[in-house]
Amino acid sequence: MLLRHRTALASAAALGGLLLAWAPATAQAAPSSTASSGVGAPAAVKDIVCTVNDNGVNYRGGPGTNYPVLGKANKGQKINAKGREGSWVMGDLWGGRTGVWIHVAYLDC
Repeated sequence: MLLRHRTALASAAALGGLLLAWAPATAQAAPSSTASSGVGAPAAVKDIVCTVNDNGVNYRGGPGTNYPVLGKANKGQKINAKGREGSWVMGDLWGGRTGVWIHVAYLDC
């Protein structure tokens, strides 16, 4: 379990530089709320394909653990990354739901 956690943290750290390149520094400010979902607009990115790197990874309705789990993705599942907020990537699962959020520790982009 500890090794898995360390691997996830290492992946997140490695992706940090790539993910920061997706949006200007000003996108790191607190997001503005939207009336419909309460989720701020994610920083836009060009379509980048990411792969889920573990089994049973929760995908959520927003960028944080306080948002509801909408389902689970397994290792190898692809997602077209459409945006990013903090350590969370928003995108469309191949052959599945759209507009879902997954933490960067569980993605290889």
